[in-house]
Amino acid sequence: MSLKFRRTKLSSVVVALGLSGALVSVPTASAVTKPRAAAKLGDRALRVGAVGPDVRELQKLLRQVGFEVRKVDGQFGTATRTAVRAFQTARSLDASGTVGRKTVAALREAALGGAAQGLTAGGFDDTVGAGRSNSLGDRIPVRRGMSGRDVKMLQDFLKRVGQRVVVDGEFGNGTVTAVKGFEKTNALDVDGLVDANDIAVLRGQADAGKKATAAQAPLQLAPGDRATVGPDGLAIAPQNAPESVKAMIAAGNKIAKLPYIYGGGHGKWEDKGYDCSGSVSYALYKGGVLKASMPSGGFMSWGDAGPGQWVSIYANEGHMYAVIAGLRFDTSGAKQDGTRWHATSRPTKGYVVRHPKGL
Repeated sequence: MSLKFRRTKLSSVVVALGLSGALVSVPTASAVTKPRAAAKLGDRALRVGAVGPDVRELQKLLRQVGFEVRKVDGQFGTATRTAVRAFQTARSLDASGTVGRKTVAALREAALGGAAQGLTAGGFDDTVGAGRSNSLGDRIPVRRGMSGRDVKMLQDFLKRVGQRVVVDGEFGNGTVTAVKGFEKTNALDVDGLVDANDIAVLRGQADAGKKATAAQAPLQLAPGDRATVGPDGLAIAPQNAPESVKAMIAAGNKIAKLPYIYGGGHGKWEDKGYDCSGSVSYALYKGGVLKASMPSGGFMSWGDAGPGQWVSIYANEGHMYAVIAGLRFDTSGAKQDGTRWHATSRPTKGYVVRHPKGL
């Protein structure tokens, strides 16, 4: 018996199998399930690794409120997370870098005025979105001609960080001058326009207050090779540690309770706040093993490979921390512990491990 096959349209193909006459239908093109439509911004939580049009929309909003997002490519990388964290700081949200509904709502609210007025930089004046300017960061950017409680908060913060300004809630020439002075001091774009990045840095410095210039506490020593965290949140150095390690711990104590400020510690060593790599860079610099601060990604190839006897550096493109004489020196968890020193460890998967030569 011979089998003859005749060409048919895919939608009606039936194939004869074997000699028993059993027939099996082949799924047609119309029966194949179509891929689920991509989520809109806010439908899912976004974090590093996410891809899609909702990420692209997120990046566009970040640009609109004043962040330099170089690529609007729909890929959530470390640069996008950095911008998200700075925006969350500006709006007094949890700076987790993960974008949930609260962050999306805050972004849309901040960008609302720009869309209403056709502004490329976002923001709105006091005639648009009335009642939404209760806190600094509700309107982004804040600029000349605006008035309201958020402007008054801006002026108060500027005054607290050393700028001469009248706190009257009116963004006039005096406030422009103070803003430009603050921007110049902190190596920001000197344009007199207060965007989300400016707010994040300013808020961190204002929150630091007098702690930023507090004298360094005397270094305590304890017997043995392992450091401990004292009741004041400062590290107690081990007596047997090399002098360079003791110097790192003393430096860590000096900045242990200062606020997290994105970019802090990279423009100047003595700053009012430090980010993760700025914090570790400061400690290593004071210990005499680092000449210039570096971003976290730079530490992935710095020093020698593997953990050290006294100091180990854990770094990836988005975050880094150090373990010094057995204590974790890490900005992550500082809000909970009130200090950068932690007696607890954390998962190390995804981090490159390096150490200073000889330590």
